Amino acid sequence: MNIVETYTGHVEPGGDAARRTLDALTITKLSVGPMDNNAYLLVCRAENEALLIDAANDPERISDLIGHGPDRPALKTVVTTHQHQDHWQALGAVAGANGSNTAAHPLDAEPLPIPPDFLVEHGDTIKVGQITLEVIHLRGHTPGSIALLYRDPAGHPHLFTGDSLFPGGVGKTNSPEDFKSLIDDVESRIFGELPDETWFYPGHGDDSTLGEQRAHLAEWRERGW
Repeated sequence: MNIVETYTGHVEPGGDAARRTLDALTITKLSVGPMDNNAYLLVCRAENEALLIDAANDPERISDLIGHGPDRPALKTVVTTHQHQDHWQALGAVAGANGSNTAAHPLDAEPLPIPPDFLVEHGDTIKVGQITLEVIHLRGHTPGSIALLYRDPAGHPHLFTGDSLFPGGVGKTNSPEDFKSLIDDVESRIFGELPDETWFYPGHGDDSTLGEQRAHLAEWRERGW
């Protein structure tokens, strides 16, 4: 697995991974599967403990990303952002191979291929080594969609949004009621709480910042998708 150390937020399907190195945490992004799903490996630099966000597909590539040598991080937790099948194709294989705990929101737990070891709700926290991630429940794309927030004390926040927020709009919804729920949560729980420099990492495609997207919130609400 080739890992590019210059992080832009863009990775190619089937291509190299890209790593962002923060003071206390590394974030490595990999595109997997036929739907260009993003998997994110977060590693606490102090303890070499890892957490994976969305074991979406290609368990062999995810295994290569984690590494095979004695210095590879210990994958303690795999978090699934929501119940859609393209986000958990490799969940059983990756968690089983690494002895990892799995986590999801209770409203999205039932469709998963293995029962979560623990359930997380809005406002809960998940630890990876010395790093704390905050759980944000974003209702609408699915009932139990979650985002994970890392507040870097040495820089800007980092937000992993699953399929609830992308550059250009919120995630797909199946009814006007679901859309209103999602846009309301995204506006109040993300844009209403976090600064423009927050960098967000979606479930597919390229990253963006809240500042780049904030001016379009009213436009998204008006168009209804």
